[in-house]
Amino acid sequence: MTGPVIETERLILRPPTMADFPRWAEFQADAETTRFIGGPKTPPETWRILMTVAGAWSLTGVSFFSVIEKASGQWVGRIGPWRPEGWPGPEVGWSLHPHAVGKGYAHEAAAASLDYAFDVLSWDEAIHTIDADNAASIRLAERLGSRYRGPGRLPPPFEALPVGVWGQTRDEWRARTR
Repeated sequence: MTGPVIETERLILRPPTMADFPRWAEFQADAETTRFIGGPKTPPETWRILMTVAGAWSLTGVSFFSVIEKASGQWVGRIGPWRPEGWPGPEVGWSLHPHAVGKGYAHEAAAASLDYAFDVLSWDEAIHTIDADNAASIRLAERLGSRYRGPGRLPPPFEALPVGVWGQTRDEWRARTR
């Protein structure tokens, strides 16, 4: 495992391991959960996604964290700083396993990820690319203090997905969290 480990009140954020694969595959197979992130994936497709995320940690030092619920030890999602080639900016993104939705985990982990992006990675800004129909993610972005910046385009193979870009600067985040 290459990368940092961050603990919040209820969660552990760490780079992914192979032990995360079964729950990650459940998450990626769920049509409703993946509606705004490219749709359901088969276990082989999910394996490649997991390898991409783990490889990004290894090669760039930046990628999604696996989010682990402290109380149960279960993988509950992937959240964190992400800088894919061709992306409209440095992103803190989030997606949760369907059993973890509605518990405040996305906010808790995204806030810790923003702290990490601004304080450790020294990012000047962080964005969130969100489908206009994804009301829950828009609410979370607003709750985190991000504002709508306008429409955005993702690189292939995601160029057909309509996204809005939400974001804030490091100074805005720090002023809000003081």
